[in-house]
Amino acid sequence: MKAMRMHMEHGGKGSDLLLLLHGMGATGAVWSPFCAEAGARWRGRWLAMDLPGHGSSDRQESYGIGQYAATVARAVLPHVDPAGRLVVLGHSLGGVIALALATGWFGVAPHSVFGAGIKVAWTDEELQRMESLAAQPAKRLPTKEEASQRYLKVAGLAGIAEAASPVTARGIARDADGWRLSMDPRGHGVGPPPMTELMALARCPVHLGRGDHDAMVTLEQLRALDPGAQGLGPHGHNVMVEAPARVWDWVASAA
Repeated sequence: MKAMRMHMEHGGKGSDLLLLLHGMGATGAVWSPFCAEAGARWRGRWLAMDLPGHGSSDRQESYGIGQYAATVARAVLPHVDPAGRLVVLGHSLGGVIALALATGWFGVAPHSVFGAGIKVAWTDEELQRMESLAAQPAKRLPTKEEASQRYLKVAGLAGIAEAASPVTARGIARDADGWRLSMDPRGHGVGPPPMTELMALARCPVHLGRGDHDAMVTLEQLRALDPGAQGLGPHGHNVMVEAPARVWDWVASAA
């Protein structure tokens, strides 16, 4: 079976590895403001990848949490130094994948996991909308600018990132029919995360957090799962873009 091509960016030196996993619809480039501070904030290496079906990574047959986690684990395993620590920081969907990795079922053994902005409560209407999006072909747009603006909106980055910024890189693609978002629409069919079960199965410390203005999840919902869940200041869903220093403080306090 042909190995999937996974787009990865990395930096730093040392045995410890910080793995960064983005949310649905985004790409690993969303971590660029955060990674810009890594030299001063992290003694080790960092790796940010485009999840399967996102950005410049290959698409896969299905997008359940287990399938995501298995693909991510295979891609990151060659970069893990057994002599160092593996810390996983995931945002939204990436946070759920990080929790799946924390079970140890996928061939990697994180030393600690952080999940920011994970949506834990889903209505039937929201789930139906996600299923509908998963069944539709990618919408084509006539210009790069229109596609970039749509990407910023879908990824929750409108108003906090510019269309020409590194954060927007790889979020759009062009084919014979025009411009589109690079995400495979079938990825919307991932379903609600089994948060209670994943928290119970974790074999390492798990830390949850959110920006105080994140409309996707409340602090009360997170503290029902992690009593120590942190409010990360007056920021929205993409707190690592708005306030990378605050997220570094959070990681440093518990990693």
